[in-house]
Amino acid sequence: MTKYIFVTGGVVSSIGKGISAAAIGQLLKLRGLKVYMQKFDPYINVDPGNMSPYQHGEIFVTDDGAETDLDLGHYERFIDENLNKFSSITTGKIYKEVIEKERRGDYEGGTVQVIPHITDQIKKKLTDITEHSNPDIVITEIGGTVGDIESLPFLEAIRQVRQDIGYKNTLYIHQTLVPYIKAASEMKTKPTQHSVKELRSLGIQPDFVVLRSEEKIPEELISKIALFSDVKKEHIFESNDVSVLYEIIINLHKQKIDDKILKHFRYPELSAANVSEWEALVQRIKSINKEVIITLVGRYIELRDAYLSVNEALNHAGIKYKHKIKINWVDAEKISEKNVGKFFSECSGLIVPGGFSRRATPGKITAIKYARENKIPFFGINYGMQLALIEFARNVLNLKEATTTELDPKTSEPLINDIKDHLSIDKMGRNLRIGLSEFDIKSNTKAFNAYLTKQASERHRYSYQFNNDYLEKFENSKMILSGFNSFNQTVEIVELEDHLWFLAVQYHPEFLSRPLRPHPLFSDYVKAVIKYSENNNK
Repeated sequence: MTKYIFVTGGVVSSIGKGISAAAIGQLLKLRGLKVYMQKFDPYINVDPGNMSPYQHGEIFVTDDGAETDLDLGHYERFIDENLNKFSSITTGKIYKEVIEKERRGDYEGGTVQVIPHITDQIKKKLTDITEHSNPDIVITEIGGTVGDIESLPFLEAIRQVRQDIGYKNTLYIHQTLVPYIKAASEMKTKPTQHSVKELRSLGIQPDFVVLRSEEKIPEELISKIALFSDVKKEHIFESNDVSVLYEIIINLHKQKIDDKILKHFRYPELSAANVSEWEALVQRIKSINKEVIITLVGRYIELRDAYLSVNEALNHAGIKYKHKIKINWVDAEKISEKNVGKFFSECSGLIVPGGFSRRATPGKITAIKYARENKIPFFGINYGMQLALIEFARNVLNLKEATTTELDPKTSEPLINDIKDHLSIDKMGRNLRIGLSEFDIKSNTKAFNAYLTKQASERHRYSYQFNNDYLEKFENSKMILSGFNSFNQTVEIVELEDHLWFLAVQYHPEFLSRPLRPHPLFSDYVKAVIKYSENNNK
């Protein structure tokens, strides 16, 4: 029978319960178990698809086209498993489905209530997982903190799950903050005590408690928390601040959290978790003493989480080549023809990630032109590819009016236009291609040299694409169209032949990069950035 681990948080948000959950998932996977991860988010939006990056960071896209919370990116990077639409559940999604049932008459005229109808729908999301992938263990993080009004239906649902399937098939892990009060020179356990008390008042007694703190917690404080929380001392774990994120896997393993979870679930003895790859990764990161600077030109740079997966993918490639990647975050609106050079005076590469907006576009195009003319390694993603094509068309092919119909629907040169063979309709009524899609790669190209295959699959999320009516105009130029979608033959990859590394893609390769398995394009790009840096610093 599938076992369920529910991870809740208390005191404050952003204390890393998602990271702890993902680290536990990796440890259980190393024990030979099939692990699936899931996030219950209490906000009323159906999904993050229409949410501003300023509000919620990046939208993480799964293989099956679900638009999800960025925490799913953490899950995938830690457990190295591709998740799907069953992994991201919001209050809005639950209520929408219940209301649709009511409108169809599924409840036969009965009064629809939070209990049992909303809670039953939440619990159904757990059985949906088992029917789809039949995992050994499902780890579900409950968003927000205990005490939030929005989280109450989810907490009530997971309380009921234990009643439904029993103690030995469910495990509650509660993560709390143990703050250090500098003025008093001591740690305080009272917030944890109150958080656990609040959880217990809702009918949930945590089995394990994970304590987040800046430093190691004294034994007497752990004993005190155990006493007041009614949790065994050996079931209280620490998640102290670390210099390398992936140390959390190693630290929880040292505390034998995976052994104790398996004991709780009455699993027969399984092979020990071998964390040597993660230990080697952490040591490799700590030994890095070289650095390269890459300029990222975007619209949402005030909130770095808007480009979280891009940042992580660059770091993964940097680790591979033993270089720290320092990102020079640049607001595209601040770039002009007059000042563009100053933003590249110390950097060795440019990256323009996905995005939109008329007002940020000119600065991005100016930056791309500068990188092209000065032979600076350039990587464009999604909108970054579209703008690279527009810049080249205007300044090299002399198509001065070339643009995207997203910005100018009546343009005389629609180089980038609305997709016509849509796969779905998004919330705003636009055509949308989203999810995993296959494409073909030309031989003897930078793209082929990176992928080392003529066919690959990547995750997409876009409404506009290259207009194939302009194929001929590019055929005899130095802009090579090196990848084409297998479904509709639209352009997926472009690159320059007379450039150290100038490549842009329609899809989002950052979503498939992993710390132990960097994405081939990011690896090849960072390799070129390092080469450029070394050549220019001799």
